[in-house]
Formats: sequence, C-alpha cells, structure tokens
Amino acid sequence: MPSFRVTVMIGALKTGVAPPSLVPRAAAAARTLTTVEASDLAVVSGSARITVRFTGDDAAHAFIVADAVLSELRSLAEVVTYQVTRRQGGRWYAEH
Repeated sequence: MPSFRVTVMIGALKTGVAPPSLVPRAAAAARTLTTVEASDLAVVSGSARITVRFTGDDAAHAFIVADAVLSELRSLAEVVTYQVTRRQGGRWYAEH
C-alpha cells in the first residue's frame, strides 16, 4: 500500500490551545480513516510544520485523509499552507 504524507505549516494558535496537542490531534484525525505511520513537528524558517505520514489506497484516499487532518488543525490553529505527497522509492512527490 502506498505511503503518503500531509505537511501543514501552522500559524497562530487559537485561544486556549496547548501547542503539544496539535500533533496528537492531527494524527488522531488521520487514524480514524487509515493507518498512521508517523507524525512529527518541526520548525522550518521559524514556522511550525506538522507532518502526518499514513498509508492510502490512492491519491483520492490520501486527499480524504488530508482533509480530515486539515479540518482538525483548522479548529486549533491557522493553517498557512499544506501539501500532500506520495512516497515512490526513496523520494516524496507532490500529489495534485
């Protein structure tokens, strides 16, 4: 089964949201639809970036999972931008 990931740049948090809650809640949203392989938080150029890696049947399924993650994150913080990618060999390629 192919591996996908959704990478989300996060802006301001909503009032009362604890920063450590973002990654677990993003992963939990994906887990309701598929198997989550990994999730993490990185700071890139001063901005928070959350990545959730998961399995999926195809690109259409990957976007359904990504939408669930984005919906959860939008309830917690500003979503600045996001990208869905698919792993092929040792590289990640953007899905459209």
